[in-house]
Amino acid sequence: MKPVRRIVTGHRHGKAIVLFDGPAPNQKRRQASGLVSTLLWATDETPADIAGSADRAAREIGVPPPAEGSIFRVVDFPPEQGPRSREAILREMGVAEAGSARHHGMHRTRSVDYAVVIEGEIDMLLDDSEVHLRAGDVLVQQGTNHAWVNRGNAPCRIAFVLIDAREIPA
Repeated sequence: MKPVRRIVTGHRHGKAIVLFDGPAPNQKRRQASGLVSTLLWATDETPADIAGSADRAAREIGVPPPAEGSIFRVVDFPPEQGPRSREAILREMGVAEAGSARHHGMHRTRSVDYAVVIEGEIDMLLDDSEVHLRAGDVLVQQGTNHAWVNRGNAPCRIAFVLIDAREIPA
């Protein structure tokens, strides 16, 4: 898949400017799953600090957003290639084992996730059901246990915004 062009605006001397414009530099191939994750931006607070000019995506971070923060990323999911190491996938994602292991990629984050399928098709597995998504579909996910499975022949690209949330009461 082609690189993600990232444009970030900001302020200098009271004027709106472009801080960054080009291929997003923080792109990682996750060895355990084969997917490619491109971090576009992250915040560490709510409300977000919009005064700085530093590249807030120039960092190492797992899948979950920081406490009281958010993450914006694009993920390219390759076609499924059979069983993989659940332990290795969860370690790369920076999430703990939780819930059922219907699939080696099952995980959950304490976040509200907004997802937009940009290209391709993919299945989202839940504990006892699944949903097929196509380009143009949008998803709001509220901290549910899930896995992404690309059963097709072409990669699937999804844009995700994850916002920290309160834990679900027991």
